[in-house]
Formats: sequence, structure tokens, C-alpha cells
Amino acid sequence: MAQEYVTTPINKMQKEKWKGYAVKIGYIAISIAALILTWWVLAVILDKIYFPTPPEVFEALIQSFDNVPGIGLSMSTQLFSSLERFAFGFILALVTAVPLGLLLGHSKRAEMLFTPAIEIIRPIPPMAWVPLFFLAFGVFLGPVLTIFIGAFFPILSNVMFGVKSVDQNLIDASKTFGASRMQTFSKVIFPSTIPHMMTGISVGLGIGWMCIVSAEMIGAKGGGLGYIIQSCYTLGLYDYMFAGMVMIGILGILTALLGKFIENEVARWMGMK
Repeated sequence: MAQEYVTTPINKMQKEKWKGYAVKIGYIAISIAALILTWWVLAVILDKIYFPTPPEVFEALIQSFDNVPGIGLSMSTQLFSSLERFAFGFILALVTAVPLGLLLGHSKRAEMLFTPAIEIIRPIPPMAWVPLFFLAFGVFLGPVLTIFIGAFFPILSNVMFGVKSVDQNLIDASKTFGASRMQTFSKVIFPSTIPHMMTGISVGLGIGWMCIVSAEMIGAKGGGLGYIIQSCYTLGLYDYMFAGMVMIGILGILTALLGKFIENEVARWMGMK
């Protein structure tokens, strides 16, 4: 009887958890199906060569991993090139924006010193930097730095906001118990900032993909998904052009899911879930 009392609530929690997963998957499936159906209807109504149907694009996507006609490149090699640039640029943004955001959010003097310069640069669209980056840093680092600019400011802003949002009562309580400034920062301020930081990372991931593709359309060493889209547009291979766009969407979803997974794992590790 005691064993039943212990296991039954656990089993019920597990069932509720899996039920929640099933509901989320169901909503995702409905959303994607509605998107594909809308796309299909528009393709049929327009009946234009530049607006292929989903089956045509899916066939082109499968074929592109072997070879894209007229370009002589495969989707897989260009995919790797884009992922490489994206990883470099995003990691660079992460390792610079997080420490700077913690500093600016925690120190009034640092905020007064750096914020005016940041506010001048922040409104400039990432793509406006592309010509300068290509000229100054070349066709590899140019796109990387474009991603860096795109992801840097969302992460920085959210980390700063997270530091400023920490409950002052928690800080005062840590000082009352004899915690040093470093201990207060590492045990109270930084953990409280992590949810905001993860929000910035999620936003930065999406902006990073927009930046890399746009930069690759202008030019990049080794091509990339943006190069495929631009080349297929020039050659009139619109089904392959759409295939490149679909590939970007898939990568965007995967990176967003990865970011959400990391956020959940960090929250669980910190005892927040």
C-alpha cells in the first residue's frame, strides 16, 4: 500500500509530462502543415515559374545534396560553410557580449562610459557593415563579423537588463550574511541573469542566420547557403532557390531547439525547474 502511494504520483507526473510533449508536438505539426498548405495554395493560384510547389522544392532539396545544376556544388558542402561561419561569429558574440553586459549592468561608471558609444553603433543594421567588413577583413571574416554584430547586441541588452532586474533584497540579504562582492556577484547576480541571457541568445540565433545568409549573397569564401540562393536566382533555378531557403528555415529551427534545450538544462542544473 505504501509503495502504491509513492509510485502513483510519480507515474501521474510522468504521464502529464508526456502528455504535455504530445500536445506541443501536435501544435507544431498543425502549424507546419498550415504553412505548407498556404504555400501550396499560393503556388497553385499564382501559377508562376518563380513560385514552385512544395513537392517540387522537396525534390530539388533532395537532389541538391548531390549536386545543384549549373553551379557544380552540393548543398551539403555549402551547408557546412555556413555553419562554420555561423559558429565562429556567434561564439565570438557570446564570449564578448556576456562579460560586457554583466559589467555594464553591474557598474554605473562602466555603463556611463560605454553606453553612449554602444547606442551610436547599435541602430546601424548589420548588413550596413558588410561592405566595410569585406574590404577590411576579407571574404571569410567579413561574414563572420556580420553575424557577430547581429548577435552581439541582443545578448548584450538582455544580459544588462537581467543584471538590473535582480531583486535588491537578495543582494542585501547576501551582504547581511557576510558575502563578499565577488560572492554576491557569482552566487546571486549572475544566476539571476541567466534566464535573460538565454532570451538574448535565442534572439541572437535568429538574427545571426539572417545576417550570414545576407552576407553570403554578397560574397563569401567557399560559398554558402546564401550563395546558392543568389546563384539559383540568377540562373532561374527557382525550385533550388526555394530549397536553399527551406534549408535555412530548418537550420533556424534546429538552432532554436538547441538553444531551448540548453536553457532548460541550465535551469534544471540551477534548480530553477
